Amino acid sequence: MTSAWPAFETHEVSNQPPPFGGRNLWADDVALAEAVQREGGAAFIGQLARYGGLAGDELYRIGFDANRDRPRLRTHDGQGHRIDTVEFHPAYHQLMTVAKTHGVAGLSWHDGRPGAHVARAALSYLHHQAEAGTSCPLTMTHAAVAVLRQAPSLAEWATKAAAPEYDPRDVPIADKAGITVGMGMTEKQGGSDVRSNTTRAEPQADGSYALVGHKWFFSAPMSDGFLVLAQAPGGLSCFLMPRRLADGNRNTFHLMRLKDKLGDWSNASSEVELCGALAQRVGEEGRGVATIIGMVMMTRLDCMLGAAAEMRMALAQALHHTRYRSTFGKRLCEQPLMTNVLADLAVESEAATVLAMRVARAVDQAATDPQQAAFARIATAVGKYWVCKRAAVFVNEAQECLGGAGYVEESMLPRLYRQAPLNSIWEGSGNIQCLDVLRALSREPQVLHALEAELDTVAGVDAIYDAASRALRAQLAATPEQAQARRITERLALLLQAAVLLRAQSPVASTFIRSRLGAEHGMAFGTLPTDVGYAAVMARALP
Repeated sequence: MTSAWPAFETHEVSNQPPPFGGRNLWADDVALAEAVQREGGAAFIGQLARYGGLAGDELYRIGFDANRDRPRLRTHDGQGHRIDTVEFHPAYHQLMTVAKTHGVAGLSWHDGRPGAHVARAALSYLHHQAEAGTSCPLTMTHAAVAVLRQAPSLAEWATKAAAPEYDPRDVPIADKAGITVGMGMTEKQGGSDVRSNTTRAEPQADGSYALVGHKWFFSAPMSDGFLVLAQAPGGLSCFLMPRRLADGNRNTFHLMRLKDKLGDWSNASSEVELCGALAQRVGEEGRGVATIIGMVMMTRLDCMLGAAAEMRMALAQALHHTRYRSTFGKRLCEQPLMTNVLADLAVESEAATVLAMRVARAVDQAATDPQQAAFARIATAVGKYWVCKRAAVFVNEAQECLGGAGYVEESMLPRLYRQAPLNSIWEGSGNIQCLDVLRALSREPQVLHALEAELDTVAGVDAIYDAASRALRAQLAATPEQAQARRITERLALLLQAAVLLRAQSPVASTFIRSRLGAEHGMAFGTLPTDVGYAAVMARALP
């Protein structure tokens, strides 16, 4: 007897895009490739192309596994011994291994060629697109080297943090070729105001310190060591606290719980109690903030890179989907209103990417060029504020391009949307960045000089840009009040993005300036002027 069932079969899949994976994220990104070349990283293009292939294929694929099966805390073993261990899905360790091996956490330190910081920034940008949670320990490890190198006695720590080796074993660093380093600053009673920290650092007879207190947000708790701020007799100071002591014993701190976070699921973040944990002072007593500030600048750059990377991946997902999806007789990407949205997103993404890479060049040259050091000082705060602030609304707009498909976990957009607010909160939220900008402009004359020199590199090229630059300088000359800090930082960010785009002779420079500085734009994406060549902008964004 023949079944009648096939006559009622309705499950025919049509009008759907193919899977996104299997791409080379470097080869797809014209703006990134141009920026790396322009900012001094040309010698590393082969390495970046290889990593782009890994990020768009293997790392993209296993990133879903690392986020689906979240880290688990085991405080005790079966016999009741305190072990304070975090267990991860194997994909997490694969991601860390590939990233560390290819220099995401250390290329700029173990490769002395000019442009190494630019190349490392591009590696971080590529990695973050595939999987953002592992970017946290990679970023902290990279940034910690800047602090560890200040203390000759910590040379082994600095060398192994920079090394292209990943070893997840919970053993003393003497038994490892490569290590990871975390940080602990935030406490229950104060987040951004680290000078209110209550954790005590009690001097010991051998020159070490015993740390007693708590840390409210302690990310990557399986790191080999942590840079921690605590109150020593001479004031707030910076310390390196190892997970394992040289004799192999666990240091005396307890993981109390893992944070149940909005996003960043593959990465463990914890609360920790310090119960006399032994640590070594880095820098002078009472100079903790000054000692760790080099690490903070590096991590703020990576916040900017991460936000730009999230925008880039969201844009790529939206373009990929709309090129294969048809609606009302056309491909979705050909519908006039959708083309405006996609082109607008593409312009925003390129501006975020080029500013982040320009700041990476300033960081690369800061050690030998005071003007670049001053520019890095102001631009990291400006860019960290604005690029991170734009990421969440950008990712949501990209979700709308996919419709309901952008709201389910089979696509990457929900993970990106959960991740997008993190970088604007971590390492000082928006108000902290803007206050830092005002402080730098009012107290550090070399910063204002470096900023004006940067803006002047393209003076006379675009009338709208010139007018906006003059208006901002007039505001700054009038000694702005604290309540104006966000407005001023936003305008600074837009001008710096415009300056980089103009200097790069980017095809989107005029559109960016008209829309962002010339008021030819609404409050939402998709409100570009109608005479913009949308199709050309989209084609540049994703071949």
